[in-house]
Amino acid sequence: MRTMRRAGAAALLSAALIFSLTACGGDEGEDKGKEPVSSSSAPDKSKDGKNDNATAPTSGDPIASVKGDGGLELAVYSAKRDDGGFLTVDGQFKNAGSAGFSVPVSWNGMEQAVAATGHSFAGMTLVDSKGKKRYYVLRDTDNRPLTTYGYDGFIQPGQALTFFAQFPAPPQTTTKVDIQFPGFPSMTIELS
Repeated sequence: MRTMRRAGAAALLSAALIFSLTACGGDEGEDKGKEPVSSSSAPDKSKDGKNDNATAPTSGDPIASVKGDGGLELAVYSAKRDDGGFLTVDGQFKNAGSAGFSVPVSWNGMEQAVAATGHSFAGMTLVDSKGKKRYYVLRDTDNRPLTTYGYDGFIQPGQALTFFAQFPAPPQTTTKVDIQFPGFPSMTIELS
C-alpha cells in the first residue's frame, strides 16, 4: 500500500512538473535572467565583463516597503499584469545597515538550478488570501526562475539591488496580494 502511494505521488509530481514546464515555455531568444542594478559607484558586470544593466533603476515612491533582517529594506515599485497572464513585480533590496549582508540560501527558494543561475529571488511568493492561493516565481523551459539571478551573494552597506520577479497573474478580481520573502515580514501590494 505504501509503495502504491509513493508511486502515485511520484506520478502526480511528474505530471505537475511537465504541466509547469509546458505552461512556462518561451522563445529561445528570451532573456534568461537580468543583472541587478547597483547603486554603488562601480557598475555591475555580467559574467562576460560587459556592463549589462537590463533592469532599469527604480524611481519614484514605492507602492510598499518593509524592513527585514540585517538592516535590509525591501521596496516594491510596481506589480503589473502583463499580456499572457503574467504578473511582474519590480523592486529593490537596499542594505541600510552598517555591515555587509550575506544573502541567505533561502532566497533561492527550492531552487534546483542554482549551479546554472547563481543567486536568485526564487524564494519570493505571492499570497492571495481571499482566493486562498499561493503563487510561485515562474520558470523558463530550462527550469530557471523568471526573476533576477546571477548577482553577487553579498550586499555592501548602502548598496541596492533592483529585481524583477514574474508570477502567474491572479484573477482580475484580485486587486491585492501579500508578498512573502525569507527574512522579511509579509507586506501587501496593490496590483495594476
